[in-house]
Amino acid sequence: MAEGRPKTLPVLPWMRNPVDIELFDNCPLGFVPLLDPRLMEALQKMDIQSLFPVQVAMWQETIGPGAFERDICVNSPTGTGKTLAYALPIVQILSTRKIRCLRALVVLPTRDLALQVKEVFDAIAPAVGLSVGVAVGQSSIADEVSKLIEHPRLDMFSAFDPEAWQTKLQSSVDILVATPGRLMDHINTTKGFSLEHLCYLVVDETDRLLREAYQSWLPTVIQLACSKNQAGFKEDVIVPSKLNFLTTIRRGGVERGFKGKCYPRLVKIIMSATLTQDPSKLAQLDLHHPLLLTSGDRRYKLPEKLELFKLICESKLKPLYLVVLLQELRGEKSIVFTSSVESTHRLSKLLNLFGELPCKVREYSSLQHQSVRSKRLKAFREGKIEVLIASDAMTRGMDVEGVRNVINYDMPTYVKAFVHRAGRTARAGNKGRCFTLLRKDEVKRFGNILSKADIMVCNIQPLPANSIERLRPIYSSALEKLKQSLDSKRGRKYSFRLKSAEAGEK
Repeated sequence: MAEGRPKTLPVLPWMRNPVDIELFDNCPLGFVPLLDPRLMEALQKMDIQSLFPVQVAMWQETIGPGAFERDICVNSPTGTGKTLAYALPIVQILSTRKIRCLRALVVLPTRDLALQVKEVFDAIAPAVGLSVGVAVGQSSIADEVSKLIEHPRLDMFSAFDPEAWQTKLQSSVDILVATPGRLMDHINTTKGFSLEHLCYLVVDETDRLLREAYQSWLPTVIQLACSKNQAGFKEDVIVPSKLNFLTTIRRGGVERGFKGKCYPRLVKIIMSATLTQDPSKLAQLDLHHPLLLTSGDRRYKLPEKLELFKLICESKLKPLYLVVLLQELRGEKSIVFTSSVESTHRLSKLLNLFGELPCKVREYSSLQHQSVRSKRLKAFREGKIEVLIASDAMTRGMDVEGVRNVINYDMPTYVKAFVHRAGRTARAGNKGRCFTLLRKDEVKRFGNILSKADIMVCNIQPLPANSIERLRPIYSSALEKLKQSLDSKRGRKYSFRLKSAEAGEK
């Protein structure tokens, strides 16, 4: 921590004495208490032989002595295994369920991240007979409904009663991974979609989900999942569900600190690498005796084996510095971050006009269709693409094995953005490097960002002395080709708009 800077305590008392994840060690699967043998086998098929510290800490507070008595908030660096940390205990607990209904909901801010999280659940949940669904808008809502809702089977001798048929609609999944927008679509329009049996709500990338309202999905989910069917203790009374055969009875009472609340309660798991300390934002989660798990005493923490470097560039020659750096990295798997999707597109086209790059460079941004992004990410994972030029759509949670370098082509504006970008490398205990290209007038601001993360060392990355001058002619030619390409594209768009207007007049 920077010297002379007073340590500020969080406003909320429960955040002042967290459980330190760094006090836990990796734990071989054979020594994880109560781990279902079927899940152990599934983990071994994923080439996982031991649990990381954050996973061990979560296991202790869920399956171990903690037993989900409190809501859990995890603030841990990217790449430490947070997804499996919540997926494993949820699957273990739900493995004893007798009747299928939606009991666990995981909400994430982007499609790409949601699909990645579903892959983790898909790798372990089927081993214990659980079904996992996804609602992210990748396919039509009708297609999603067909996979999420189970309709009763009618034989040729049964009479068809529309009202009875509607009451027998049930969930086809035990666990749902969703983005907020598509989740609200199903809540508002899908018959048979119910949260009344929900036991676990995971809010991943919490700070972003709390910052953006997303159609008020959070209060809606909490209200639907925690609505009481009866007041006080009326255990004998079962109120028939309008949508399902099964009814979860939530009792109200004062035992175990549940005064004025329902029991069994909705357990909330909150995950982030940069968890907010703003009481007003955290109040939206309606947390029950929350327990904070964090790595050390620093609010922002980067991966342990990450090295930081900076390059001071001439503003007009910034793309050249990037080209020289990529040449120096000699085809190592890298992600280059820009400040916007437009910058991502232009930079990607410019780099592909250079003839001297030792790597295959492709664009990855929200301008592209989901299927294109998925193919690009698959090719990047498989090593068919060495460098991805990305916008901040890829900064959060995306896990790609073997990323050796992160390059900030545009300096991140905030410390949280820097932490999330840098966290795409040096994951799961591996080594990695983060390079940041800076204009001279950005050096001081970048230093302020590093100081907020208590980072004291960021070395200057040297480049070969004559490399910039040698590539100037190629750079000028590439710029001219890029200009012609963009002008041609604008011309086609203008021509299309003109023809459309003329057709409208006729």
